[in-house]
This record gives sequence, structure tokens and C-alpha cells, in this order.
Amino acid sequence: MRYRSTRSNREAVSASQAILEGLSPDGGLFVPETIPSLPCTPEQLADMDYQETAFEIMKLYLTDYSEGELKACIAAAYDHKFDTDRIVPLAKVEGTYYLELFHGPTIAFKDMALSILPHLMTAAMKKSGKNKETVILTATSGDTGKAALEGFADVPGTRILVFYPRDGVSAIQRQQMLTQRGENTWVIGVDGNFDDCQNGVKAILADKELAEQMNAAGLSFSSANSINIGRLVPQIVYYVYAYARLLREGEIAAGEPINIVVPTGNFGNILAAWYASRMGLPVHRLLCASNENKVLCDFFATGLYDRCRPFILTDSPSMDILVSSNLERLIYELTGRDHGRTAAFMERLAREGSYQIDDSMKERMKIFWGGFATQEEGRQEIRRVFADCGHVMDTHTAVASAVYAQYRRATKDDTKTLIASTASPYKFAPSILRAIRPEWEEQREKISDLDWAFACAAELSRLSGTEIPSAVQELRGAPQRHKLTCSADQMKQMVRDVLKI
Repeated sequence: MRYRSTRSNREAVSASQAILEGLSPDGGLFVPETIPSLPCTPEQLADMDYQETAFEIMKLYLTDYSEGELKACIAAAYDHKFDTDRIVPLAKVEGTYYLELFHGPTIAFKDMALSILPHLMTAAMKKSGKNKETVILTATSGDTGKAALEGFADVPGTRILVFYPRDGVSAIQRQQMLTQRGENTWVIGVDGNFDDCQNGVKAILADKELAEQMNAAGLSFSSANSINIGRLVPQIVYYVYAYARLLREGEIAAGEPINIVVPTGNFGNILAAWYASRMGLPVHRLLCASNENKVLCDFFATGLYDRCRPFILTDSPSMDILVSSNLERLIYELTGRDHGRTAAFMERLAREGSYQIDDSMKERMKIFWGGFATQEEGRQEIRRVFADCGHVMDTHTAVASAVYAQYRRATKDDTKTLIASTASPYKFAPSILRAIRPEWEEQREKISDLDWAFACAAELSRLSGTEIPSAVQELRGAPQRHKLTCSADQMKQMVRDVLKI
């Protein structure tokens, strides 16, 4: 399997090269030359555990990794770091299946890919024969940052710099990042939103002069964002595994199609579900759930992608995004894998802030259905589900659940449905309490956002009868090690200062 850029006819590269580079030098994203078919029947997959499923799927994409290398990466990634042997359990709630992707060390779905990416990258570094240190450059809207820091902390031959919007993450997310250990880790708060962070990182990765200076210093850039194909491939696995579990547990018949609902901002998680469908996973519809930053919802309704709109801070900060980077990979497929047209769309987006696809492209994305939920609708969904059956969901999952309800009302479609549950509710405990017990807010005194988050976590534990995850408990009293901040236009200089180049 070779990988091409979405923006040029540059020579295709191997999987390990694509993972090391992260972003193509022309600014495009790496995509596989072909999308392989599922290697096993649904019945065969149903007999596999998560690690076995991961190997069967990933070996199709990462073909320059030996069987031993790939199995070692998988074993090191999906181990005791997860609090369940199933890695991603399924919860059946009111006839809908919630795929719990938050049982890893940072209690968010980003662990599913970022637990394995450092191992894939270090194996790729050995293959390359280069002696350069790899500098991981990452923008985060809250969850990617901590998961990447956790994965790469003190990994030999790597350094990692994470940029996050100072006022755009939850108190728990911020504390998770600022207390990160590791002599090779740096966390920088940016005075701006996630799009500012993401655009800054992309500009740095594409800066040829800086790349030359890095090369002279024995360094090279890569990324842990979902623009890295090494992030996307592992995400395909859990959709295949979920389908196999539903089959094994008698919830569906072999070959029976399902719907998949994904709360998304940067489009990587739902793109992985689309790849799974293209591989042959029986999928009826992919529901793209947005919050009030509904640029994706509007795109699927009209074919117009328009980032020129107000940026709204919400209770679901990991979805507060107006430039969905991974959509470029879908655009490339919708154009018939035309790199010239794809590059033109991306140039128009950068220059004018929008682009419009044609009818033939719209026809090819009919599997998608876009919807959005307001902040109040999300809170109502959290409140309703908890009152009806005692199940607690986080703010992002609530957006997906509310959008699914809209879809059911609009279409009367009763296809069995899987919802990607992307984070632990304890990561956003104040927002959850605001939904299920609004009067609790009145008890807040003049305490910090972080202390209030801990108080809300304790009350949520009491109300729900669930334990506070250790990933939250261990943050109490942990010293903040990272204090760097900058403006969006200072990000490149911050990288130079940190790396001393």
C-alpha cells in the first residue's frame, strides 16, 4: 500500500514514510492509493478480540510494517492502560448502541489512535535509517493534546509541542495538559481559537525555510493531529470491532446495515467510519453531528463549505472548529481522486473562506446526513437520558444523541444505530451537572474553575453511582509544569525558541 498527497501528483510514499512526514510537503494530506476490502467475514471478525481485529485491519494499510512489528505496536498500545479488556465496550441505551471510546488513559476517544501512533512512529524511524529527532507538532481543541502528550512523553528520539486555545478547553482538559510530565514535552496556550492553532501548525509544517533549519539541526517535523494517516487508520478499527460485537451478541444479523452517528469537528472520526464503509462494513447512513459551529452540517445540506461565520464557544469544545481538516480527504475522493481540483478547493478556502462543490460530488456523499444541536438541546438530551434510564453521557455524545433523535423524526428510519461516545462525562462535569441538576450551579462560591470541576465530579459520582476516573482524580494537587503562552502570530517563533534553532 502506497500513499499519495491530496494536492499533487508527487511520487507515492510508503505507510511509514507517510506517518513520519505527517503532512505532505505540498500541504496536502496522505491518502491510500486504494481502499482495501475487509479481510474476513463478519462471522470471523466476531470471534476476534480488539487486538486481533486491529491487526487484521491495520495490516492492510501499513504494509511495510512486518507482522512482528505491527503486532508489537498493537500489544504495546492496547494493554493495561485501558480500564477494560474489551478496550471499547458497547452500552445499549433505549435501543441505541453507544460505543464507549473513553476507557483509555486520558478518558477520550483520541487514546484509541494516540496510544499506538508513537509506536508506529518509532518503528518508522528505525526503518528510515535516519538519525534525526522527530518533533511532533500538534494543535488541540482539548483531547488530542493530552492524548498525544501521554503517548509521546519521554519516547526516545521525539519531542512534542502542543498548542491549545487558552480559553477554549475545559478546566479538566487544561489541567491534564499543563501537568503533563516528560522532559520532551511542551504545552503552549494560544490567545485564539482552535482554528488559529490548527492553521498555525499547518503553516509551520509547510514552511520550507524552517524545514531547512530543522534539517541542519538534526530535527524533522511530524504531526499527531488527525491529518496524520497514522491517526486515521487505527480509528477504522473500532467501527469494525463494534459491528462484530453487535453480531456476536446477537443484536444484528450478518450483513445487516447499521447507522453510525459521530459528533465531529475536524471530521477525522467520522471519516474513519466512512473508510470502514468503503471497506465493506454494512453501513446505511453516516450521521455527522455538529454543535452550534455547524459548518459541516451546512456543507452536507448545501454543498457549500463556508468558514466565514462567528466562532462559538460551547459546552462541547472539541467540536468548536470551523476548518475541518480531514474533510480534504473526502473532497479528494468526491472529485474522483483529482489532486488538482482538490488543491483548488483548499486554496479557495484559504483565500476566500469558502468553496462550493458540484452536483456530481454531492451525489457521491449521499451516505452522509448532517445535523446539529444547540447547547440547550444538548443539555436537554443529557437531562432526558439520565432521568429516563440513569445513563450519563458527555456533552459531545449528547450532541450526537440529539442529532440522532432529529434524524429519526425526519426520516422515520429504524435502522439499528451506533453512536460514537467520545469522552467520559467526568471530563466535562460542570456542564453535565448544569444539565441534570441546574440548581447545583447556585452553590458555586468564589473558587477556581478547576476546583469547581472537582466539586462537580464528586457530585456527579454521587448522583450516578459511578466512580470518578483515576485520570481525573490524579489531577487534584498535581503541579502545573507548563506555563508558556503566545499569540497566534507568534507560534512559529515559539517553536524556534523551544527548539533553540
